Amino acid sequence: MLDYRFPTALQMVLSVAMAEQSGKRSTSAILAYGLEANPSFIRKLMVPLTRDGIIVSTLGRTGSIHLGRPADQITLRDIYVSVIEDKKIWASRPEVPARCVVSANACWYFKAIAQEAEEASLKVLAKRTVADALEELKTRDTSGCEAVPEPEAEIVCKKSR
Repeated sequence: MLDYRFPTALQMVLSVAMAEQSGKRSTSAILAYGLEANPSFIRKLMVPLTRDGIIVSTLGRTGSIHLGRPADQITLRDIYVSVIEDKKIWASRPEVPARCVVSANACWYFKAIAQEAEEASLKVLAKRTVADALEELKTRDTSGCEAVPEPEAEIVCKKSR
């Protein structure tokens, strides 16, 4: 089963950052619309992001979502660790009876490789901030879409194909 928590949370945080730069309001309904995601999934992801100070949310009719700290102080690693928590990137098989050299050692070997891959992934994510990601998205954008569309408006992008 694929886990969409990190890419969804990343898109949420980038959308909030873009809305802030554009002087627009962000809400869970606006995020759900923009991500074509279930609003309850968005609210579920907001819990760890809020807990870890990545976003802050105000309640009420005029409530909105904002970054919890400046975009250049939030790394993609922060977002990943927040929403994934301690779930490993790869799960190893449970211990199996030692019937040969492979079955006797495969579990610890795989765990070591998975740990190394996880550390490398986190290192890559730690090098990038939300500000960096947003700047790269804007610089490399070829969509022709508005920065932050209104939920009720029909989205029109002038993308040449």
